[in-house]
Amino acid sequence: MCVSANPAIDKQARASKLKLGAVNRLSEVVAEPGGKAAHVALALAALGETPLWIGFAGGGTGRELVAGLNADGIQTRCVETWEPTRVNLAILDDAGVVTEVLEPGGAVSEAEVGHFFETCKAEFVAAGRDAQVIFSGSLPPGAPQDFYSQLICAARSAGCKTFLDTSGTALQSAMQSRPDVAKPNREEAEMLAGKVISGVTDARIVAEQIIASGARSVALSLGKDGLLWCAGVNQSMYWARTRVVESRSAVGSGDATLAGLAQATAQGLTPAEAVKVAAACGAANCLAASPGRIQRSDVQELMTSTVVEQIT
Repeated sequence: MCVSANPAIDKQARASKLKLGAVNRLSEVVAEPGGKAAHVALALAALGETPLWIGFAGGGTGRELVAGLNADGIQTRCVETWEPTRVNLAILDDAGVVTEVLEPGGAVSEAEVGHFFETCKAEFVAAGRDAQVIFSGSLPPGAPQDFYSQLICAARSAGCKTFLDTSGTALQSAMQSRPDVAKPNREEAEMLAGKVISGVTDARIVAEQIIASGARSVALSLGKDGLLWCAGVNQSMYWARTRVVESRSAVGSGDATLAGLAQATAQGLTPAEAVKVAAACGAANCLAASPGRIQRSDVQELMTSTVVEQIT
C-alpha cells in the first residue's frame, strides 16, 4: 500500500520557452493524480500489482485525485480534509527543461491527522503480516514532523515491511523508527550524512552511514549515475546503471524506482536482481507520458542494457 500525506493534482504543461517576468502561453495542459505516493501506486499498477493508496483528499481537487486513481484501477482510502488538495505545475519547454512549481498543500487539523493514523492502522492490520507499506512524499502544514515515524512503528507492529521516501526533518525523524528500506536521492542522502557525494565511493560511504543511523537497508538514487542498493548491515552493495534514455521528463523516476524495488523484494529476488529491476523502472519513467505511467515493455528492454556491479 502507498501512503500519501501530501498528495496533489499534477498539471503538466508545455511551452516553447519559459520566460521569467513575461507572459507565457502554454500549448498543452494535462492533469494527473500526483504526489510521490500516487506515482508509486501508478507504477505498481503498470507492473501488474493492485496497490492500495491511502491519503488526505479535500475539495473538488481531492475528488478529482481519487477519481483519477480509481480510473487506473487503484483502490483508495481517503481521509477528507477541510482544505482542498493542492495543485502542482510542471512546465516542460522545447529544450526538455522542466520547471516545477509546487504548492505547500493545505493545512491539516489535529483531528484529521488522528483520523489518518486510525485509517492507516486499520489497513495495516487488515493487510496482515508481510504486507508492504510505502511512505513517500512531503508533509502538509499542520502534520507533526514525526508523522512517518509514528506510522512506521504502527506498520511494523502489524508485521508490515516499510519503505520510506521523504526529505528534511520528516526524513531525519523517521529514521529513528528504523524503516526496512530508505530510498533517499543524492541531495537527501547528503543532508542525512553531512557529506557531499562526488562518486560511487562517496555514495557507498554515505549508504553505510544511513544504515548506521537507523535504516535497515538503503537504496540511494544517484540520477544518471545509477542506483546503489544495500540490503542490510554487512551486506554487499550493488551499483546499477542503465543506458541514458532520451527523457521526456525525469519527474517521478525515483517513485518508479521505488515501485520496482518494492515489487522485486516482494518476489524474493536477489539484491543484484532487485536493483536491476528498480534501475530499469526508474529509467522507464523517463520514457513515460507522465510520472509513474511506465510501460512493462520499456522496463524489460531497459533491463537488457542495465549493468549491475558489486561494490566492495
